[in-house]
Amino acid sequence: MKEIQVKLRALRNEKQYKSLKFELNLLDPIQIAELIENSDKEESIIYFRLLSRELAKESFQQLSYDNQEEIIYELDKNKHRLIDLLNDLDPDDRTAFFEELPEEVSQKFIRLLSEEERKITNLLLGYPEDSIGRLMTTDYVAVKPYFSINDTLEHIRKYGKDSETLNVIYIVDNKGKLIDDIRIKEILLSPPETLISEIYDNKYISLNAFDDQEVAINKFQDYDRVALPVVDGKGILLGIVTIDDVMDVAEEESTEDFHRFGGAEGLDLSYTKTSLFELIRKRASWLVLLFFGEMLTASAMGFFEGQIQKVIALALFIPLVISSGGNSGSQAASLIIRSLALEELKLKNWWTVMKKELLTGFFLGLILGIIGFIRIVIWQTAKFYDYGEHWVTMGLTVSITLVFVVMWGTLSGSMIPFVLKLFKLDPATASAPFVATLVDVSGLVIYFSFASLFIVNM
Repeated sequence: MKEIQVKLRALRNEKQYKSLKFELNLLDPIQIAELIENSDKEESIIYFRLLSRELAKESFQQLSYDNQEEIIYELDKNKHRLIDLLNDLDPDDRTAFFEELPEEVSQKFIRLLSEEERKITNLLLGYPEDSIGRLMTTDYVAVKPYFSINDTLEHIRKYGKDSETLNVIYIVDNKGKLIDDIRIKEILLSPPETLISEIYDNKYISLNAFDDQEVAINKFQDYDRVALPVVDGKGILLGIVTIDDVMDVAEEESTEDFHRFGGAEGLDLSYTKTSLFELIRKRASWLVLLFFGEMLTASAMGFFEGQIQKVIALALFIPLVISSGGNSGSQAASLIIRSLALEELKLKNWWTVMKKELLTGFFLGLILGIIGFIRIVIWQTAKFYDYGEHWVTMGLTVSITLVFVVMWGTLSGSMIPFVLKLFKLDPATASAPFVATLVDVSGLVIYFSFASLFIVNM
């Protein structure tokens, strides 16, 4: 790709636009999108203007939102080219783009659409945000059950040019109600005089236009389809959703969950396009909340100040204890959140998870506890540090504390996502920093409680 970019840049610098246009139109849409993404603004606009109408449409749909926005605003200076591009875009891609624009800007662009495309766009934008209706396209091929194979093939030739996919053909009745879907392979392999009604089986999977987009993600994963039909409450076929659009949504959902799990709000734009002020705003709220949580750690240490003064060595193991609990909690939270997202786990599985995580936490804590005790023994006997006359009791205290703190960490990390899901909140909100902060405070209480019991009162 780098060689192509160097070659095209040389043609542009030499102002050989005819040759540049020829070379650009030899590339496929994905290569053009990559080229534009890696070029500066002025260069990318020149490349885009030299594309054929069909290639411009296909390449635009491969670009990131940031680059799409730049190109649209530049083309706004050339209304004719802008009108062509907006009308040529697939309805679902155009709707997704308009969703990201300020309302007054999207309305301005909607007015540039043809009457038919404007009607489709307003229909799709009328569905709730993040619904399947916003994701679907109205470009599909539908036939009637009384069509013969010959009739069907003729219909596909006539109307299939603008279809999002021809892998699946949809069968509807005279009122537009979905009857079935059928693979193009079955049509091509059937005798010409066969009727469509003779080869479909009434077994199909559909989506409801008002369902959340996550429903589409799950159904595509479960049924391994390239496209699924979208219907209304009465079963009328409204459009289709294709796997490429669902993959884009899945990527957005994963990115948002990843940001939340890291203790930050999701970014609306890419990191490079997000302003310094926006980065601060997105991250400050979580940091402030976690800071107040960590202040409880200081309060807990103040409460046990007497024990610390009596046995100063107790303070040496505070980072070890609380970090072990926080780490185990973060591990458990990440595993459970992912399993809930993939629907491997349901709310009803909470008791099974609790038992499993308690046992897991016990054995993990036991492993760390043994290592911690061995470390104290080695440091004491090798004279690296003198823990005092009660060093054996201190070692046992640290070890027992690690068992309970790690158990509490795994329990907290695994159960908090279930609690959030129970209250219909996003389990990803149970971020690693949040779980770690909770376990930090409780871990200190557990540690000094055992210290008070075994050491301080001796």
